[in-house]
Amino acid sequence: MFPFLIRLKVVLPSMVLCLYVSITFAQTDQYPPAAQVATDFHRMLDRPKVNPRPHFKSIITDSAIVEKGSIYSEQDEQVPILIYKPLTKAKNFPVVIVLHSTGGSKDGREIKNILYQLTRKGIMGVAIDARYHGARIPGGAHGSKEYVEAATQAWENTEPAKQPHPFLWDTAYDLWRLTDYLVTRADVQPKRIGMTGISMGGIETWMAASVDARIKVAVLDIAAQSFNWSLENNRWQGRARTIQATHLRAAKDLGDTVLNQKNVKAVWDKLLPGITEEFDCPSMLRLFAPRPLLVLSTEKDANCPLPGAQIAFESARVAYTAVNAEKKLKMDIAVNQPHRATPEHMKMLVDWFVRWL
Repeated sequence: MFPFLIRLKVVLPSMVLCLYVSITFAQTDQYPPAAQVATDFHRMLDRPKVNPRPHFKSIITDSAIVEKGSIYSEQDEQVPILIYKPLTKAKNFPVVIVLHSTGGSKDGREIKNILYQLTRKGIMGVAIDARYHGARIPGGAHGSKEYVEAATQAWENTEPAKQPHPFLWDTAYDLWRLTDYLVTRADVQPKRIGMTGISMGGIETWMAASVDARIKVAVLDIAAQSFNWSLENNRWQGRARTIQATHLRAAKDLGDTVLNQKNVKAVWDKLLPGITEEFDCPSMLRLFAPRPLLVLSTEKDANCPLPGAQIAFESARVAYTAVNAEKKLKMDIAVNQPHRATPEHMKMLVDWFVRWL
């Protein structure tokens, strides 16, 4: 059994009250060795590398140098990119990759605000559109409509050799190729690259960055969880709701009239094979050690239930303790908050990169 302290915050009209609560968990599931998990994950998502064919246009504003453009992660897969650079005379900068939530885009107000806040600290901010989001849909995506449609098509796919993974994993692959490109840029400090994301973007962060040592610092905002815990404890509803039409189609295909643990798991097993086993968050988070990692969660998160997030954090804590890096790992929980990025957590996110990157 592993006891540890979690800091809980209660916001009152005239003060912020921090409570430290001792929580005890049983030992997390026994996963394959970290090195094997990384190898298996790379092998599963691997595909032929292509010329990124970067193309950018630059605009100087009164607050930042803004670059808009794209690279290719696959032969026919163009990744739209938004870059904010500080208005300084520096020749190169540390970089943070910032990823949006389901239905969002790189051009969303929340993402642009993070990019701007990073530039104020002398850090270059880089955002992309996830697959089937934003400008990756001709004419612009309609929220998460095209994303869910792609997930449904992936469920219906009958050719295993051509199985797509639009639900999280294909964008994780794009992030590896984005990092390949960033380290070639003269204005990037290649040994100072961080990554963060909100909700879906945070999940893509722990998927991509956990196995990519080039990402030196990470922050997960309302993204840590355990898919397996959610299934076993009947708390899968929030995560399933993000691609609900896909799950409803799967339930019908499997002869069910309602969503249940069995048909939800069937979708996850096909679109994210291994997500309830060696590629679940408690397993992947171990791979960050000893790199600085901040986990931001909320008490009433239905999409990433807190108990599952705590299990993932505990798994990471064991790994960090083994290499004497406990000071580089932190979890903060916003009390009485649903699945949302709080203003306080946004500030902590930026401050974490300032401190460690």
